[in-house]
Amino acid sequence: MADAEGSWRIHPVIREPAEVSVESDGRVELPSGLLAEAGINVGEDLLAFSDGDGRIVLRRASDAINDLLRQGTL
Repeated sequence: MADAEGSWRIHPVIREPAEVSVESDGRVELPSGLLAEAGINVGEDLLAFSDGDGRIVLRRASDAINDLLRQGTL
């Protein structure tokens, strides 16, 4: 949709949160739509770590390793 000045704006995508549960063995299943929205493909290696503030971060292993090598942090 163009605004009054004729430039185009992208409207934010409305995302639906996914409620997941931690199973008794510690597993968590994520909906495939959530992974697809993040651009994560089937068979892709991921790295999961705690951000220290109650959040768990899930990243492509290749992205996390590149950040670690370039910046010294995940």
